[in-house]
Amino acid sequence: MTKVLIDADGCPVVDLTISVAKQFQLPVLLLCDTAHNMQRPGAETIIVSKGADAVDFVLVNRVEKGDVVVTQDYGLAAMVLAKRGYPIDQNGRVYSEQNIDQLLYSRHIAKKVRDGGGRMKGPKKRKPEDNEKFQESLLGLLEEITTA
Repeated sequence: MTKVLIDADGCPVVDLTISVAKQFQLPVLLLCDTAHNMQRPGAETIIVSKGADAVDFVLVNRVEKGDVVVTQDYGLAAMVLAKRGYPIDQNGRVYSEQNIDQLLYSRHIAKKVRDGGGRMKGPKKRKPEDNEKFQESLLGLLEEITTA
């Protein structure tokens, strides 16, 4: 059975994801570290030790073919794709074999700039339209998956 896993550390669409998953009667797992411990009705919370990428590794080990993963982490998204899951970001972008390489390359270049002392712009302030776009995209993805 398909489940929805959320990389919950700093995720702005946790409640929205739970609400949409509930419409499809899908189980939801929140994965977070001890610094971001969160509990939500309608979801199981898995808390992992604090550490670089600790949540990512626990999450990817729980992903099965056909699962949906909400994350803004390109590296985690790539691992989910390798396990034949469906990663989606908080803005509704569904990661795919067609876009993941370019996203990983962009991340690599940004890291090189930062390591060289350069600065990068941070993310734009979140707007209500961002939540609407995410919800629309997640609904479409879950409809596609559950009716296939």
